[in-house]
Amino acid sequence: MSHAVLEHGLPRPASAEEIASARCPAPSMQEIVAGDTVPPPPVLAHEEPAYLGSEPVKVDRYFDQSIFEAEIEKIWKKSWQWVCREDHIPEPGDNYTYEVAHLSYLVVRQEDGSVKGFVNSCLHRATKFKRSEGIGMGDQIRCPYHGWSWNNDGSLKAVPCSWDFGHICPSKMALPEVRVGHWGGFIFINPSPEGPSLEDFLSPLPEHFAHWDIANRYVSVHVAKELPCNWKTAQEAFLESYHVMETHPQLMKGVGDANVQYDIHSDHITRFYAASGVNSPHLANPLSEQELLATMILGDQNSRDDSLTVKEGETARNVMARHLRKVMGEAYQCDLSHLSDSEVIDTIEYHIFPNMVLFPGLSLPMAYRFRPIGSDPNRTLFEILFLRPNPSEGRIPEPPEPYRVAEKESYSSAPGFDAAMGYVYDQDTDNLRAQQEGFRASATGVQQLGNYQEVRIRHFQQVIDKYLNA
Repeated sequence: MSHAVLEHGLPRPASAEEIASARCPAPSMQEIVAGDTVPPPPVLAHEEPAYLGSEPVKVDRYFDQSIFEAEIEKIWKKSWQWVCREDHIPEPGDNYTYEVAHLSYLVVRQEDGSVKGFVNSCLHRATKFKRSEGIGMGDQIRCPYHGWSWNNDGSLKAVPCSWDFGHICPSKMALPEVRVGHWGGFIFINPSPEGPSLEDFLSPLPEHFAHWDIANRYVSVHVAKELPCNWKTAQEAFLESYHVMETHPQLMKGVGDANVQYDIHSDHITRFYAASGVNSPHLANPLSEQELLATMILGDQNSRDDSLTVKEGETARNVMARHLRKVMGEAYQCDLSHLSDSEVIDTIEYHIFPNMVLFPGLSLPMAYRFRPIGSDPNRTLFEILFLRPNPSEGRIPEPPEPYRVAEKESYSSAPGFDAAMGYVYDQDTDNLRAQQEGFRASATGVQQLGNYQEVRIRHFQQVIDKYLNA
């Protein structure tokens, strides 16, 4: 396959049609996977590009307090958002506390196996039932301040000194509920009683993921890091590959960047599809297939085998995919022969509005979540979960407690986190403080976005505007 070296220079004037259709001259993602030994499934064999305009985007949306508070009211109180995995609350009475901004919710597994969601605030004097996020269990929901208690179905159970509360009707003191939804092994809530069902909100994600059994996975690693930036600043760093040559120069030897495919599927679902085992179009001296194989950075360096060779008629992609099917199938005790080369080695990343990113691939099986912390628009909690295939036999591992990484600490310090991957995440998040501060320092008050490579950011901001203007 030919290699196109990209020139760096000043943009030239272009017509509206040229702007809308501009693409990297290197081989496209579809051209790359067309040469694979095992072709990708139909869901990956198409494109849904979009040109959404070229207007600059105001930067005050990343730090303005009034905009932040409007987002809480019109986005966080009205959107479906992932709380936990089903495995976090497997038994009746198990519960999980979820917090976003200053909002706090509790999901509880019921006796019949269903899940109910409640606002995590006592109806007596508003104390949180659960003071911190995470897993809990019990046969009741009890306030730690005065001891008021509710049954796990939300009905009032007992009030200390009930003689002093004759003005209260117990049947009217059920805990306020939020909607609960289930998909792909994830439990979602929506604080609003109105709006689309979870199925409609996620469309077409369930259709795309019908090929990937995302529900049949367990959490092997869970890392959380507080970032000094807005929740949108944080996740937009993972919506484009334009930053790779400057932020991750080591990745250019083995990862496509300027020729990544970007798809806009719906208001709530977009996709990023990037090749592994190829030369970056920015490389002036492309690597051979054997050299590409030696430099491929995947989700777990322990799965590599430096003795692998690329034979005549093969590519680095073919060889690495075949190798990983074998070694990861043995490691996970499951059959991976049905997976295409692309599903094994490439970056397939779906963004689910407002704050979730999900990777269905084998070597990069992650889920991201981004949440504002408290009432500060300049603080975000970023989480990374690795979702490994459940073993075909034996016990499924229980989800670990989140490992908190300090701002100046490397992700690789987290137990089970691959060192090479940790370095990539360090590079990503090290940019964010400077960008957040740069938004405030901006002389123009706007940012300019690429029309194709940063279209997911523009789309994300346009959907946010739809919610804020509703």
